[in-house]
Amino acid sequence: MYDVPIGIVGTGMYLPEQVMTAAEIAEHSGLPEWVIREKFGIEQKHIPGEDDHPNQMALWAVEDCLARCGAKAEDIDLVICTTEEWREYLLWTSGIDLAHRIGAKGAWGVDIHMRCATTLAAMKMAKSLMQTEEEIETVLIAGGYRISDFINYKNRNTSFMWNIGSGAGAMLLKRNYPRNQILGTHLISDGSMSRDVIIPASGTMAFPTDQAVKDGQFMFDLVRPESMKARLGEVSMANWETCIDEALRKSSLTRTDIDLLNMILVKPSAYRDLLERVGLDENQGVYLGHIGHLGEQDSIISIIEAERAGKLKDGDVMLMIGAGIGYVWGAGVVRWGQKED
Repeated sequence: MYDVPIGIVGTGMYLPEQVMTAAEIAEHSGLPEWVIREKFGIEQKHIPGEDDHPNQMALWAVEDCLARCGAKAEDIDLVICTTEEWREYLLWTSGIDLAHRIGAKGAWGVDIHMRCATTLAAMKMAKSLMQTEEEIETVLIAGGYRISDFINYKNRNTSFMWNIGSGAGAMLLKRNYPRNQILGTHLISDGSMSRDVIIPASGTMAFPTDQAVKDGQFMFDLVRPESMKARLGEVSMANWETCIDEALRKSSLTRTDIDLLNMILVKPSAYRDLLERVGLDENQGVYLGHIGHLGEQDSIISIIEAERAGKLKDGDVMLMIGAGIGYVWGAGVVRWGQKED
């Protein structure tokens, strides 16, 4: 069954109504507003309201997805849940909860986490499972993201995380679906940076006591800034390019075949650099500076935004790129619509 095609049936998203503007981020951080807009690429970002809990937002994104593509929850065989670890409860299986609440009565659920490359990892896993397990025909990838709760705008070491917002995404995959086929994927990780960006008081090493919270230890921090910056600068672009070329090779394509860049939200200079490296211009990409960085959900939301803007058309080859702290890089290739003869 390895040559059986796997296609994206539909996508959905949920964004909280509340937003934080570039001006507000500038006020909190002490940086000029033009820096937030031009250097960081943030116009605004969505942040959670009182009822915007992570797996609840995932549920709303799934409902949007199913409504868009006319699919039924009872046909789902597996839920791969990408709701981040910061969610309604600790030590909780979000995927099981999500499957139950959407009415996927025949599905089993599993949680996976790979930071901002999780959707790419989930697509790779889903494709493999559907090609090797006969009983798995339809897979839902969905999750909520509320990491914006942990951003300290006074900490300049974590300014690369100031674009983080909140929201959710959902993607439905099906075996033998004739459209939007997932081709090759490739992932690389470098664990030497796995403890560089952490929330210092958040687990068994250090509990988030009242004093720790008061001292700002229950917020993201770059605890080894020089170490990570040196290592990341050394390997990041090379790893990204390796992932891109390997995903293309597995798809029997080259960079000249790419029509659209689907990339997680990064600073504008890095985004333009990647566009140039794959031979595209800014009209052939989606930049989420008006939404915010929603981690692994960017990969799904970019599909929706690209379709809305008329940038993703039948026959297009879409390159999906993700990366996450830890550190991990990933790329995936999707041929949108149906392949032209």
